[in-house]
Amino acid sequence: MTLNIGVIGAGAMGTAISQSIAENANKLFLYARKKEICDEINSTHYNSQYYPNLKLKENIIGINEFDKLNEVDIIFLCIPSSTVREVTAELNKIISKDCILVTTAKGIESNTNKRMTEVIGEIIKRPAVALSGPNIASEMAKNLSTATTIACEDENSLMKVKTALETKKFKVNANTDVIGTEFCGIIKNVLAISQGICEGLDINDNARFALFTKSYAETKDIIEKLGGSRDTVDDYCGFGDIITASTLSVSRNHTLGVLYGQGIVVDEKSSGILFEGKNTTVILKDICDKYNLQSLTVNFVYDVIVDKNNPRLAFNKFWDGL
Repeated sequence: MTLNIGVIGAGAMGTAISQSIAENANKLFLYARKKEICDEINSTHYNSQYYPNLKLKENIIGINEFDKLNEVDIIFLCIPSSTVREVTAELNKIISKDCILVTTAKGIESNTNKRMTEVIGEIIKRPAVALSGPNIASEMAKNLSTATTIACEDENSLMKVKTALETKKFKVNANTDVIGTEFCGIIKNVLAISQGICEGLDINDNARFALFTKSYAETKDIIEKLGGSRDTVDDYCGFGDIITASTLSVSRNHTLGVLYGQGIVVDEKSSGILFEGKNTTVILKDICDKYNLQSLTVNFVYDVIVDKNNPRLAFNKFWDGL
């Protein structure tokens, strides 16, 4: 199968996915919002802003306009959840009716509480594919061994995307549980914050991982209540991603939790750093309240990040609830 592939977002993840799967593509068009990044990719085959020491594959073509994507088979959206609706609406004016959109964003639309595949499907009127897993961009860019989960209601689209993604070093599990797959990526942001708060408080490891055990069980409860499968939480999109985000410093949300645990309140606007988990915490709290679900983890993170309560007192409340 010869595929032309588009990737929206020439940041860390978009560039990494492009480099990882370029061998499966005829042409791979990498969209950069900044023209200078696009020009650098085409003239030198480097994206020095993110990977100054990594030469990109020859068939990766930098573009600065969506019009070049009118004949691609698959487009990966490697952009924040807050921009998915706007970008999809623009793409829908250009792409063919057979083009498959894949979202890598692990968040919920703030004003509608919709998952990313729901937002995309609402606009393009066909199923989108969710990609979620323990995928560290810097490792993918170096072609190190990686695994991920993809999900879609349409199995033909699912298999086409699997073909586009899978290489000897990139393993892909495919399923039709879109709700479970997406909510794993969404909820993991909150778990990452909770473990970060514990680290910032210098909570002992026994206690931290006792809380983590409770958080993992609550993740299954929430996903099942929302119509997903509990078993999906045991896949790469669940266990793998949750472990990665909750224990490694590469996770922005884990770092956010550490800072709050240390009593440092982060101003996202001035820092210019997007933390998906903060918005997710508010939405998950509303979901849990709506469905009468008790989640000690969501309450803990909400107390610290949103209500800005004393993190030590919030931890004690979490611990007492076990």
